[in-house]
Amino acid sequence: MLPPLVRFLIAANAVGYLIQALLGPLAIQWFALWPSPWTNLVAAPWTLVSYSLLHGGPMHLLFNMFALWMFGSDVERAWGARRLALGYFCGVVTGAIAQALLGEAFGSEGLPVIGASAGVYAVLLSYGIAFPNRTVMLLFPPIPMPARMFVALFAVIEVVMGVTGTASGMAHFAHLGGMLGGWIAYRRGRTRFR
Repeated sequence: MLPPLVRFLIAANAVGYLIQALLGPLAIQWFALWPSPWTNLVAAPWTLVSYSLLHGGPMHLLFNMFALWMFGSDVERAWGARRLALGYFCGVVTGAIAQALLGEAFGSEGLPVIGASAGVYAVLLSYGIAFPNRTVMLLFPPIPMPARMFVALFAVIEVVMGVTGTASGMAHFAHLGGMLGGWIAYRRGRTRFR
């Protein structure tokens, strides 16, 4: 059974995807995160959150929601819904800010950013902190490793791909910003939600 916050986030992302399908290109125009810091931070501040409810197709949505279910369910059970919500949404916002500020500096293609990945990366970092020694299996290649190593590997891959411009079309700095937001929420939540 899904814990309540994870269930809510999955449902919210599914509804966001349906609205995106109904609105078509207008959804991207109005709610996506655009590469200009001015557009996102001043002219359309809602995009710092709304971009996370849009996705680049059903597989993008499916993979993000699968990761949210896989890692977020245990984190919510261990830390509670309020603390997980703090991490998820802090990750979404810091991911948006990081992408808006750093994406263009490192050769971003000027494409709009969509997807819940920054929030998912915040949850992934939270999972690595909450369960550092739990074994996680990579899919390709299937290598088991402790969760803390899995999270560190993903962070290193995102740094390298973001700085070198590898795998263009992905918001690597949003992923890293999401991890930063997850860490900030962990530090803040450690004392606030004891």
